[in-house]
Amino acid sequence: EAAAPPHDGSSEEERLEKLYEQVAWPLGLKYGHPYDAFKLALTEQETVFSSLSNPVSPAAISILMGTIARRLTPQPIKLRADIELTCYTPAGIDAIKKALRAGEAESNETVPIKAKLVAPPLYVLSTNATDKYAAVDRLERAIESIHAAIEAQGGNLVVKMKPKAVSETEEQDLAQLMAKAGQENAEVSGDEDEEEGA
Repeated sequence: EAAAPPHDGSSEEERLEKLYEQVAWPLGLKYGHPYDAFKLALTEQETVFSSLSNPVSPAAISILMGTIARRLTPQPIKLRADIELTCYTPAGIDAIKKALRAGEAESNETVPIKAKLVAPPLYVLSTNATDKYAAVDRLERAIESIHAAIEAQGGNLVVKMKPKAVSETEEQDLAQLMAKAGQENAEVSGDEDEEEGA
């Protein structure tokens, strides 16, 4: 008998027990653990559920897949790397911009990389991705590309923080640092304007 969606008159506990017996336990035997089967079902639903000896109703599969998708779809995490870039040759800021663009060019569909100025010479490379290891690899490639591009122009790169996942607190600290640097920059610009007016 096919596992029915939850409204056949039995208690919720009985329905869950039946679902375990007909779905979770058989999948656990076949795939090592129900969790592994459910993760695979995200991309190969037909393969996973057709392997069950007792058929499961489409309504039950639909409810199950909704829950699996909601609970097992990976959430994006923020990753970043901090670098210092300097170039005291005539190419200067243009060399730095070119190097940062070379780093951003290491982006792909799943790991988009952004380079931002914190305060000269400190820059941050950041991304949001669901695969931490792929993101760290991409950020490392970006640093290598920036390093090659800036050295070709006579500049230098120093890694201040290797690529890593960052917490909300670290992101807030970075935002405060960027705001402070922007404010100090505005004050310096204001001083220069006053000197010109004198």
